[in-house]
Amino acid sequence: MSPADPAATNTLGLATSPYLRQHADNPVHWQQWTPQALAAAAARDVPILLSIGYAACHWCHVMAHESFEDDEVAAAMNSGFVCVKVDREERPDLDAVYMNATVALTGHGGWPMTCFLTPDGRPFFCGTYYPKDGFLQLLSAVSATWQQRRGEVEQASDAIAGELRAMASGLPSGGPDIAPTLCDRAVAVVLDDQDAVHGGFGGAPKFPPSAMLEALLRHYERTGSAAALEAVARTGNAMARGGICDQLAGGFARYSVDNAWVVPHFEKMLYDNALLLRVYAHWARRTGDPLARRVAAQTARFLLDDLADGPMFTSSLDADADGREGSTYVWTPGQLIEALGPADGAWAATVFDVTAVGTFEHGASVLQLPADPDDPQRLERARGALLAARRARAQPGRDDKVVTSWNGLAITALAEAGVALDEPELARAARDCATAVLGLHLVDGRLRRASLGGAVGDSAAILEDHAMLATGLLALYQLDAHTDWLTAATDLLDTALRHFTDPEQPGRWFDTADDAERLVLRPADPLDGATPSGASSITEALLTAAHLVDGDRAERYLRAAGDALNAHSVLLERAPRSAGHWLAVAEAAVRGPLQIAVACEPSRSALLAEARRLAPGGAIVVGGERDSSELLAGRDRVAGADAAYVCRGRVCDLPVTTAEDLAGALGLPR
Repeated sequence: MSPADPAATNTLGLATSPYLRQHADNPVHWQQWTPQALAAAAARDVPILLSIGYAACHWCHVMAHESFEDDEVAAAMNSGFVCVKVDREERPDLDAVYMNATVALTGHGGWPMTCFLTPDGRPFFCGTYYPKDGFLQLLSAVSATWQQRRGEVEQASDAIAGELRAMASGLPSGGPDIAPTLCDRAVAVVLDDQDAVHGGFGGAPKFPPSAMLEALLRHYERTGSAAALEAVARTGNAMARGGICDQLAGGFARYSVDNAWVVPHFEKMLYDNALLLRVYAHWARRTGDPLARRVAAQTARFLLDDLADGPMFTSSLDADADGREGSTYVWTPGQLIEALGPADGAWAATVFDVTAVGTFEHGASVLQLPADPDDPQRLERARGALLAARRARAQPGRDDKVVTSWNGLAITALAEAGVALDEPELARAARDCATAVLGLHLVDGRLRRASLGGAVGDSAAILEDHAMLATGLLALYQLDAHTDWLTAATDLLDTALRHFTDPEQPGRWFDTADDAERLVLRPADPLDGATPSGASSITEALLTAAHLVDGDRAERYLRAAGDALNAHSVLLERAPRSAGHWLAVAEAAVRGPLQIAVACEPSRSALLAEARRLAPGGAIVVGGERDSSELLAGRDRVAGADAAYVCRGRVCDLPVTTAEDLAGALGLPR
């Protein structure tokens, strides 16, 4: 290999991903995923060793320390492979393709993901984390197979690629009509699967079921189902009081390793916290629950204090600090006494359930809050002192990458939380974020996936980026009626309709654009996971936008949203737990969706404020003078009083002028 060969050096120092830059000093000759890297593998006639992870991943760091920083391992990797590092958050398309291959070959997935590919990108062997000795053995075996049994490698890679294409084409399509009965049945199935003791669904590990909780709140608002609201309250309380919630600084960890939400996997992700902020704010707005309100406020504060980088929001905080998972967050009784003194330390140990045995490693405990103490002022003083002591410890690293879709989730959540908590600061933060993302991530009319330090990356945005940012922009338009938000949102939706739809199956969506890099297959996953799918998210945005624009565009959006719901209704019928956001969108759709237009002077209207407070999740609310927006076309005050016009789909009630009459028109549960 010539020294002039770019694959003879580590090039990750040029990356716009903090995760990739963490590996820039490895002795491994890491490359980014580029045509040049694939061409280098073809020229050398060696496989590609693809390693996919992300900055907050604990086991990614472990494998890096054990293997990628080791000279012996690096020498084996460099001699036999072109080594490519990918940040799954920057290239979710690559992650989706090769995660499907990993699951198909091994029966499970996870990160770090380790895949061996032919130079044209076809996988022939995949796995996840390998300890050093096992990894060295694997490298030797794969090299020998490549050199001595090439025919078997080609046969295996062809078979795997064919299986991936078959899996993609075999996704279910079509099902029952989107109707209240379908939503009711889906909710019944979900409720039967809930953990009636600890909340949530299924067993350990438990991930925050954000999309499903939002769907259940919308179902409660439509039907008055006490069981749906109880499920939200049970899970919301359990998460808020458990170790998965940071009892000092706010914000939630990515998941709980146990079924009682006690011990988290400590990484804290922007997407989780944005989604949970939306849920807790909605729960607080609908019920007035003080815990929901407090947790929403604390989660918003976490976003603004810990994840903001200027007006935009960074991706995550690591699970590790100084090489030890969770070390920033856990406490022993002695450490509480050291920080607070004997009396307050002992009291705090009782309040936060910190024992000599501990709930984590080495006798330490993750702070929980099983019940609110009788002295809230004492609690706040203890929180402040413990947080100050915690800040003196080694802190987790932060992934400063700005991801378009996750910032879209944050914009939506902050806009809605600003209304629910009556905190204008949150709406201002949402506006500032949207302005910054549009200014940096829109390049020559096309959206990019991510940026770092004010430099936008080369990776094209995927479907979820267009959808989630558009939803956030539509939320802002409903707050202030500035047409720039609506124009930017509809531009994104028009781009999505041009480049991401499946021309052969109406209502189906690809996750990558038709002019994006061609991979082994074009990803198209409609299932909702830790975040809503791109398909369900674009459906939400289209359904909302259809009632904020006029003419042919409105019809086009409404038809596209209806096609998508009908194409994926089978998920609600057969796998509702994997379709939480689809259920939330369907709940909005079967109500029309609900639209509330208030003819008023927005800055002074008590009726508009009440409309925003009362509006069910997924409803569309606008306020302004006559003809100031599509929903206010031809609509004016009534006898000089502010008037609210309530519509369901294309059918509208007579206007009402009082909060009491508005509540009655909305038919909300009491």
